[in-house]
Amino acid sequence: MYRFLLSRQWVILTLVALALVPTMIELGFWQFHRHERRVAQNALIADNLQAKPRPVEELTSPGHTVPRADYWRTVTATGTFDTAHEVVVRRRTNADDQQGVMVLTPLVLKDGRAVVVNRGWVPASPDQKAYPEVPPAPKGQVTVTGRLKADETTGASGIKDLRGLPDRQVMLINSAQQAELTGLTVLGGYVEQTAPEPPGGSPETVPEPDHDSIGAHMAYAVQWWLFTAGVPVGWVILVRREKKDREAAARTEGGTGAPEPEPAAV
Repeated sequence: MYRFLLSRQWVILTLVALALVPTMIELGFWQFHRHERRVAQNALIADNLQAKPRPVEELTSPGHTVPRADYWRTVTATGTFDTAHEVVVRRRTNADDQQGVMVLTPLVLKDGRAVVVNRGWVPASPDQKAYPEVPPAPKGQVTVTGRLKADETTGASGIKDLRGLPDRQVMLINSAQQAELTGLTVLGGYVEQTAPEPPGGSPETVPEPDHDSIGAHMAYAVQWWLFTAGVPVGWVILVRREKKDREAAARTEGGTGAPEPEPAAV
């Protein structure tokens, strides 16, 4: 009755179905784990943004790699901006997805060490080789509040991103690179300034990271698992349809044979 399952066509179809099931289960768990990571990151961002501000010196030091647990922690730093060593980071967008640059200004602390402060976004100069118009940093001693971030890196020496770039322009926000450029002792990571607000709103401060949206990963996971359940169901439906079609064909062939001859008259 089911001998057709041993045919080449059905053996291949069955093997494909057997391969699809674990693959789609794994894809579902991959999306589920992405959902879990997104939820955990949102909780971390929310907790760190709401945490009581701490002096930046308590969370980082020269050469320190900011751990994920401290990302977006609210910190304060008191010192004087070193505008002579200010640089801009190329190819950055603002909240409206406009192309521009980020302004990095070292803040020299009371003990002589420095921390890199991302003061915010400004439009790029029409001439990409020219230094853009950057509103001056506040003079004198200032207390900056912001979010602690980890150094950006390409996985290699951060200084390599300076090759062929115009003066005072970089591609990464990297404390080790800034230490080499400025000669200062720079704390690891950097501060994304949120206060004080710059006069006239320029540079534009970087908005808070999104920590409300969880994306569609969970929906994708459920979809993959539904597809997984659909494979054996679809296979059974096809088998039953094939069996029904073969039985119908057999009945048709059995009913269309040649009629038996009538017996001869005596």
